Amino acid sequence: MKASVDAHPTLGILGGGQLARMLVLGGAPLGVRFRIVDPAADACAGQIAPLLAANWDAFDKLESFAREVDAATYDFENVPAATAEWLAARTHTAPNARSLATAQDRVAEKTLFRECGLPTAEFAAVATRAELDAALGRIGAPAILKTRRLGYDGKGQFRIRSLADAGAAWQALGAQAERVGLILEAFVPFDAEVSVVAVRARDGDFRAWPVPRNWHVDGILSASLAPAPVDDVLAQAAFAHARAVAEKLDYVGVFALELFAVKGNAIHGEQLLGNEMAPRVHNSGHWTIEGAVTSQFENHVRAVLGMPLGDTSARGLSCMLNWIGAMPDRDAALAVPGVHWHDYGKSPRPGRKVGHATVCADDAATLAQRLQRLGDALGRTAQVRPVVDALVAQR
Repeated sequence: MKASVDAHPTLGILGGGQLARMLVLGGAPLGVRFRIVDPAADACAGQIAPLLAANWDAFDKLESFAREVDAATYDFENVPAATAEWLAARTHTAPNARSLATAQDRVAEKTLFRECGLPTAEFAAVATRAELDAALGRIGAPAILKTRRLGYDGKGQFRIRSLADAGAAWQALGAQAERVGLILEAFVPFDAEVSVVAVRARDGDFRAWPVPRNWHVDGILSASLAPAPVDDVLAQAAFAHARAVAEKLDYVGVFALELFAVKGNAIHGEQLLGNEMAPRVHNSGHWTIEGAVTSQFENHVRAVLGMPLGDTSARGLSCMLNWIGAMPDRDAALAVPGVHWHDYGKSPRPGRKVGHATVCADDAATLAQRLQRLGDALGRTAQVRPVVDALVAQR
C-alpha cells in the first residue's frame, strides 16, 4: 500500500471496459493517474491507461497492483466480493465489499430496498421446479424468472406470460439454479423507467444528479433523457430512497438506483418501486459528461480518493443514445448541433455497447428538433422517437 495520497494519486480500477475508460478521462484533469486490471488483455480502457491482464483470483499479480495504487474501485459489479475484501485489506477500496455483494444478488438487493423503505415488486427465491411452481402460485403471472446473479442487459431472464409457461421457463434457466440461483419477480406494468445516479463521499456528503427517464430495447438501455419530465415530489422521493440505501451500506462513490414509476399514489398519481442497484458509474448517467456541471465519472474519482464532491446540477436538457452492436456514421452525427460523440474503441458485435452520443440543448423544443435530425441522419428514427414524443408532451 502506498504511504500517502499526494497531488497526483493513483487510482486502481478493477474492470477495463468503457466505464473504466470514462473514469480515466474524467479523472485525468484532476491530476489522477490510473492502473487497470481486467481478465481481457484487449479491454478497451487499456487503450488509454496501463492495464494488467489478470483474473480476479490471481492474487500474486494483484499484489503488485495493490502496492501501486492509493485507492481502488470497480467498473464492473461482478468482481467477486472476496477479491474486494482481499484488496480492501491492502488499500482503500470503494465501494465496500458489502455493497458489491448485495448488488450481485437480486434477492439480497430487493431485501435491502425493503429494509430501506423502498417498495419492490413481489419476489421469491427459487432453487427447484417445485419452488418455482409454489412461487407462481403465490405471485401469479405475468412474472419474470431471472438468475439471482450475473444477469445484466436483459441476459438470464425469461418472461412468464401465463402459468403454462412454467415448464419453458425452467427449461431455459433451471440448469442455472444451483450455480447462481434464481428469483421470480412479479411483472410490473410501469408507466416509466427512471433512475437516480447519486454519489456519496467518504465524509457522508450525498449528492444526486437530476433524475433521468430511461428507455430499454431487448433489455439494453437505448436512451436516457435528463432531467426527466417528472414532478418534484417524485424526484425528491427518488433522492430520498437513494440516500437511504447509500447510508445503509456506508457506500462511497457513484451508484445508480433503477426505479419503476407506476400508478397508485392517490395524491401524486405515481409511486416508485425499486428494481436494481448498480454499485458503480452507470449507463443512465453518461449524459452527465456534457450535461452536468460535474460528471458522474469525475465525482466517482473524487469520492473514492477523498476529494470534495462537485456540483451535480444539469446545464440544460440532455439525451444520451446508446450505440449497440456497431457504431453509426460519426460525421453525419457531428453535423447536428449539440451532439457529443463517444467511441469506446471496441470491435463491433451484436448486443455489445460500442459507444454513445449525448445531444444537449437549452430547451425541450430544440432538443426534440436535434434528436429528430440525428435520428433521420443515422437511420435511427425509431430509437429517438419515444424521447421526442416525451419532449413534445412536456411542452
